[in-house]
Amino acid sequence: MCMITGLKFFEDLVNLFYPRICLACGNSLYAREEVICTYCRFRLPKTNFHLLRDNPVQKAFWGRADTESATSFLYFSKGGMVQQLLHHLKYRNRKDVGIYLGRLFAIELQQSVLFENIDTIIPVPLHPKKQKKRGYNQSEQIALGMNQILKVDLLPDALVRTRFTETQTKKSRYERWLNVGEMFAVKNKYALRNKNILLIDDVITTGATLEACVHGLQRENQLKVYIGSIAYAFD
Repeated sequence: MCMITGLKFFEDLVNLFYPRICLACGNSLYAREEVICTYCRFRLPKTNFHLLRDNPVQKAFWGRADTESATSFLYFSKGGMVQQLLHHLKYRNRKDVGIYLGRLFAIELQQSVLFENIDTIIPVPLHPKKQKKRGYNQSEQIALGMNQILKVDLLPDALVRTRFTETQTKKSRYERWLNVGEMFAVKNKYALRNKNILLIDDVITTGATLEACVHGLQRENQLKVYIGSIAYAFD
């Protein structure tokens, strides 16, 4: 009993100096809440694209990349809740945001027959220079969270960037496509043979990066690729 009381005192002390707040609305989190409060969790702008075969994300890759199914978990809007969460994930060292959103996304995917054959998860890789600067790959954190639910093979190093590119944020659709063409390669093609791969990214805008990843995976490989992202923000 004394130990429990002591732990509670320590937890209260930590919360006094490092308060646990919802990253979406700023309100305090209750004991069983993490990253966002229950109210904001129910307000997450879900797309439900994983339940639709010819959804907008899937259509965006028609004629560009050979994919089995494609989806995004949430809608992205400038200044909105999803942008805030992804900003904390990418630029404020909140890796827990990626893991948390990954778990929620995976729970949704379990309801879909379009993604029931997944046996491998591969996050979109960062160039080593960018990953060293950031300290981690945000897409890998999402994949880690997803795999806590899906429990399949997770291969964060299977796909590598072969050259460094500038940030895509301010580029046009055509400039983004030029910026990422043929820049991904597979480390061990035999390890991926006949796999059903779920390729994971944080945000899909033009889809240029994921398109290049799919081509990199399928070059000299017999495999099927599914695409998933936390957010959907097509131009």
